[in-house]
Amino acid sequence: GINAEYGGAYLPGVHEELVGTINAYVLTEKTALHLLATRTFVDVFGRKRKAGEEWLVTLRDADTHIPDVYEEVKGIVNATVLSNRQYCVVVDPVHNGKSQIGLRELRKGELTFFLQPGERLEKGIQPVYVLASEEALLLVARESFKEGKKQERRPGDRWMIFGPTDYIPPTEVEVVEKRKSIPLDVNEGIYVRDIKTGKVRAVIGQSYMLQPHEELWKKELPKVVDELLRKNPARDQNESASTEERDNTKVVTYRVPHNAAVQIYDYAKKKARVVFGPELVMLGPEEQFTVLNLSGGVPKRPNYIKSLALFLGPDFMTDVITVETADHARLSLKLSYNWHFEADGQSADAASKIFSTPDFTGDLCKAIGSLVRGAVASSTFDDFHKHSSEIIHSAVFGKKEGKNSDNNRLFFSANSLAVTNIDVQSVEPVDQRTLDSLQKSVQLAIEITTKSQEATARQEAERLEQEARGRLERQKISDEAEAERSRRRLIELQAQSSAVESTGQATAEAKARAEAAQIEGEAEVRQARLAAEAARIKHEADLEQLKLKQEAEIQYKQKLNEIELSKAKDFAEIESQKFKDIVDAIGPETIKAIAQAGPEMQAKLLQGLNLQGFMITDGNSPINLFNTANGFVGGLPNFPSGSGSGRPRAGSSSTVTDEL
Repeated sequence: GINAEYGGAYLPGVHEELVGTINAYVLTEKTALHLLATRTFVDVFGRKRKAGEEWLVTLRDADTHIPDVYEEVKGIVNATVLSNRQYCVVVDPVHNGKSQIGLRELRKGELTFFLQPGERLEKGIQPVYVLASEEALLLVARESFKEGKKQERRPGDRWMIFGPTDYIPPTEVEVVEKRKSIPLDVNEGIYVRDIKTGKVRAVIGQSYMLQPHEELWKKELPKVVDELLRKNPARDQNESASTEERDNTKVVTYRVPHNAAVQIYDYAKKKARVVFGPELVMLGPEEQFTVLNLSGGVPKRPNYIKSLALFLGPDFMTDVITVETADHARLSLKLSYNWHFEADGQSADAASKIFSTPDFTGDLCKAIGSLVRGAVASSTFDDFHKHSSEIIHSAVFGKKEGKNSDNNRLFFSANSLAVTNIDVQSVEPVDQRTLDSLQKSVQLAIEITTKSQEATARQEAERLEQEARGRLERQKISDEAEAERSRRRLIELQAQSSAVESTGQATAEAKARAEAAQIEGEAEVRQARLAAEAARIKHEADLEQLKLKQEAEIQYKQKLNEIELSKAKDFAEIESQKFKDIVDAIGPETIKAIAQAGPEMQAKLLQGLNLQGFMITDGNSPINLFNTANGFVGGLPNFPSGSGSGRPRAGSSSTVTDEL
């Protein structure tokens, strides 16, 4: 074939056939022409092309290009443009027209180039990694290389580059993932696994960045536990669960409700712990919840309730049991039990004791049902129908030993469960004939009661009607009496009005005279009051004058008495001093001689008169001579001649004293 590239008209030769007309391809800075050599030849640019060789024709080669007959156009190639924040990795790059198969070449922006035939981009054009302060890149070395001047990386090495920075990974490095610092509240956590040792730990309550040899670990939970965690901690089986999926890498948390307990088993330590609410439970990597499968419904069915929390009560549960009396009457009893767990949480053994029974509701209902069936089996239907509550209460709690004994408690020591009360909600016969007979008797009793109530109501209605008639008659009489009183009052008021009209003038004149007399009397009273006030003022003035006069006389007499007293005092002092001076002048011996001279002279005088004693009296005062004579004669024997008794001496002494 011949490629005619000359401008103008062309006339094919005799041996030439026109295969087709080809337009020239216009080349720009952003487009290139991809060609394939169908056989070995030399192109228009003088380059030798081998068969099967592919190459590009760009604007640098020519503005336009018309493919040769041995050139096949594979397509138009657009230029790859990289900004200063982009890069790409070219796989199997072409250098000097030869493809470097298996090599990878990093090209950074700003750059514009055409992908040569055989080249391809790995992951396309990628943006530069921009890391904030809480971000990092996890890198893995594909092959050995030296980072920087000293840091040597070996294949498989893992390390991290922390922000803030931007990063373009070289071809020897693979970016595993971009990591962010995980902020955790005090009640939040994550599971972290060390890929070197395989150890899993929980990080709680801190902002954490995974290390190069760490990864997030997903904690798998049983399906039933996962469903219960999405529910609110309640005992309602039909409660709808949340549709939000749980993040398996976050620490499993569970809010234990108030007055409830949760058991957690650690499979690594092979040890269980019990947490009492209200509390937030956070599971460790090796810990799992103990799922409770409890009986529920009415009557109780096993595995009806699934729960993580065991509620401690006090609460109640209801069950329906079938019993048979001594006369073979089958009854259906609906019973309700008040129960609670006696666990204080102080001891670990006591706390774990409440979880020792997997289905405490089923065991409780079975135990009480057995006691009730045994008690009812020994009673007749009539007796049980009358005393059902007492029989069931005695069967469950036992009989009272005394009036003050307390038997309202049934305790299960295996799990510290206590039943404090039992309520008989309904008693229904299972046999239809018994039920019909009971219903007939009940209906008959209801009819009797209804008729009795109707008769009572009728009598009460008649009594109320009679009372109403009596009250109506009394009200009529009262109204008539009130009307008569009102009429009498009207007549009285009319009479008073006439009297007022007739006596109005006289009353006015009398009032005027009375007011004048009152004014005159008030004036006289006022004048009398003023006169009395003047007399009182005068008398008070006289009294005050007399009082001042008496006070002056009293002061005068006081001064005079003081002067007299002072004068008497001075005179007494003078007399005393005079007597002292006389005594001092006479002397003690002279006074003694004078005192003794009188008795001695009297003794001599009596001796001369031949008398032993004498007595002087005034003749008016009586003297007891019987006792006195004894004193004179017999009372003083052996007196010397001329000496008298004690009494005459006293008289002599008195005489001497008077003379002194």
